[in-house]
Amino acid sequence: MTETTTTLDKVKLNQSAKVIGLNSTKKEIKRRLLDMGLTPGVIVHIKKIAPLGDPVDISIRDYNLCIRKEDLKQIEVIIL
Repeated sequence: MTETTTTLDKVKLNQSAKVIGLNSTKKEIKRRLLDMGLTPGVIVHIKKIAPLGDPVDISIRDYNLCIRKEDLKQIEVIIL
């Protein structure tokens, strides 16, 4: 079975994904995402999506984060 990569904004509600890397060209955004714990290899679970689709509530490392969809597009993942 081949694993295809996508970005975290494409992951649906109640799905989990494994972070592969960050695609941001802006150093400060990449640093902020890494500081929030979005490091390669971590498992992310989509818990809630706001009614208009933005922001998205994710569960990571036993805590929750609320992230804008624009930032989710910077996170490369494999859907589990």
